[in-house]
Amino acid sequence: MTQVPPADLRNVAIIAHVDHGKTTLIDVLLRQSGAFRDNQRVAERAMDSNDLERERGITILAKVTSLEWQGARINIVDTPGHADFGGEVERILNMVDGAVVLVDASEGPMPQTKFVVAKALQVGLRPIVAINKIDKPDARPDAVLDEIFDLFAALGADEEQLDFPVLYGSAKDGWMAAEPEGPTDSMAPLFDLILDRVAPPTTEDGPFRLLATTIEANPYLGRVLTGRITAGSVAPNQAVKAIATDGSVIEQGRVSKVLAFRGLERQPIDAGLAGDIVAIAGLSEATVAHTLCDPSVTEAIPAQPIDPPTLSMTFRINDGPLAGQDGDKVQSRVIRARLLREAEGNVALKVSETGDKDAFEVAGRGELQLGILIETMRREGFELTVSRPRVVMQTDPTSGATLEPIEEVTIDVDEDFAGAVVSKLSERKAELIEMRPSGGGRQRLVFHAPTRGLIGYHGELLSDTRGTAIMNRLFHAYASHRGAIPTRHTGVLIANGEGQAVAYALWNLEDRGPMIVEPGDAVYRGMIVGEHTRGNDLEVNVLKGKQLTNIRAAGKDDAVRLTPPMKMPLEKALAYIADDELVEVTPQSIRLRKRLLDPHDRKRAARAGVAEMTGTA
Repeated sequence: MTQVPPADLRNVAIIAHVDHGKTTLIDVLLRQSGAFRDNQRVAERAMDSNDLERERGITILAKVTSLEWQGARINIVDTPGHADFGGEVERILNMVDGAVVLVDASEGPMPQTKFVVAKALQVGLRPIVAINKIDKPDARPDAVLDEIFDLFAALGADEEQLDFPVLYGSAKDGWMAAEPEGPTDSMAPLFDLILDRVAPPTTEDGPFRLLATTIEANPYLGRVLTGRITAGSVAPNQAVKAIATDGSVIEQGRVSKVLAFRGLERQPIDAGLAGDIVAIAGLSEATVAHTLCDPSVTEAIPAQPIDPPTLSMTFRINDGPLAGQDGDKVQSRVIRARLLREAEGNVALKVSETGDKDAFEVAGRGELQLGILIETMRREGFELTVSRPRVVMQTDPTSGATLEPIEEVTIDVDEDFAGAVVSKLSERKAELIEMRPSGGGRQRLVFHAPTRGLIGYHGELLSDTRGTAIMNRLFHAYASHRGAIPTRHTGVLIANGEGQAVAYALWNLEDRGPMIVEPGDAVYRGMIVGEHTRGNDLEVNVLKGKQLTNIRAAGKDDAVRLTPPMKMPLEKALAYIADDELVEVTPQSIRLRKRLLDPHDRKRAARAGVAEMTGTA
């Protein structure tokens, strides 16, 4: 396989908000550069290789692809567009020398674009701006260009970064051009601009050095670390060592395989040269932010610090009566091994043991990241119970005050619903920072809101605005605690027996509140079957059938007509539960339950809690 000298290499990242079309753009670039054969079947959005990424239409893991254009090799890195996966973004930007900022021609730059662009400008990358979806009926390219310039200026871009080139086009239709009108024939202007504007990788003299930026566990090769070679070269069977940022040696070993990216495939190569992005297998302990190097090297490559986790959840075994009926991975040691494996490859995730041997504390960047981890484990056959997300607090070292994470929330909403959004968020202790029209009868509201107040707000926002609002969140800073935030104001209906829910019993209980189970669903004592209309919890019997007699009377045999139950997908369930409740997650179902299933245990715990609060314990 031909190796390309550093002068003919370009390493570039594509930065865009969720759904602004970057994975589609990469598909088109691969097609037009000849990376696919004419008769090759390629999945739409080829870079979203994970099932969950395809379903949700978002990029979770950063991936690398490579293509050739006029004799030069361009390595393209697809960055996640979501702040929850920002741990990936920061490390990826250390591998590249340029960035294409892709922006929707009608929506303009959004918060996650801002998040990644801020990181890119800090590293000193010179951006190329591509305004995509120019064919939309509500496209406003000139106004969007002004917004991008203002954003770059606000983020502290220098003169050179502000003098960015702009292309307009439509990735879906396969064209980019210097003018919005076209020509609309190909992506060649973007390829040429990347070769012209992005500098070849800077390499250093000396023995082999590489900063590991992503990690994955491969069933055949073991731990695979990807990064850009800063100096020297690496070949299979070469002796290397891994050192931490302070220079201490993590491990020594030999490289078993060197893989390079060619199209969407990773292929083994004889040697990786300075400047290229390669994946290395053979080490067992080295991880992200470690330097892989020749045994003679003593100094590590500096690595960027990673933003702290803001939310944590308790992952426990499923100890309910229905445990083990759906999934085959139910033991705490299996759950522990899976979580530790996830934490190995995902630096924004921290897993710690708790006092309870069957429970683990998992801290991450946000609800989306933790929700995706649970969904992935569920699909792998795990059964577990998880607690309500809690915010990771910090203490001010000087005053000793409690600090909580504050997020910058941007909401695009129709003008008619703006009042409802502002009042709901002010109840949740959010401050309105900015309010301005965003065109087409819509308003853009910017808030600084505590992370605590945003747990479970998304569903409420959609119902308040009839599904028209778009919400984006971004970690802002740690600030002083903003006081108590009201949570769910209703109680729940709890099943008092084990069996299958009966339609007649559910019909009789409809006055008590909406149900979340259907006739025929398996229920057990302590499981939540509905929402109580009042503030207290109520135990109910959902197993009671109709007493049949041989006496017939008018109206006796009316068909039972049930109101459809409330649907509880994973994200909604996690936000809905209170602190004394858990979500039971199995491959087939998602159930809500009380932490303590026995009613006498719950009463005892409630009395102990009251005694503790009044100081009479």
